[in-house]
Amino acid sequence: MRPAARPPAGSGPTEPIATVETAINTRDIDALCAAYDRAATIVVPLLGRSAHGHHEIRAAIAPLLDLRPEVVISVTSVLEADGIALSHGRWTLVIVDGGCRSELRGLGTTVSRRAVDGTWKIVLDNPMTAP
Repeated sequence: MRPAARPPAGSGPTEPIATVETAINTRDIDALCAAYDRAATIVVPLLGRSAHGHHEIRAAIAPLLDLRPEVVISVTSVLEADGIALSHGRWTLVIVDGGCRSELRGLGTTVSRRAVDGTWKIVLDNPMTAP
């Protein structure tokens, strides 16, 4: 029997959420997509429609990144069992467009799964969770 893969230092079910936050703030679409499982489904922020897989996620998020957003995501709870994690959090998104500042706030729900190599990937992401 082969020993289980050891997770990289600092990784855990909230690691891909932190990666998404950094990727949005640095407008790094490749890093953002890498935080998601290839078959992930997200609810597209602000639009409320779903995107499935890296290709659709990239196409749906690119216009948001063009607005040069700043986001802060705070994970408020994590429930983990057998390599699957359910996370809840709060987020604040600030966009400055033409000198006009818009600030949005919301609640999010994320399901992540631990991969064979010990890293975590987001499988389901709904930043538009109802209160």
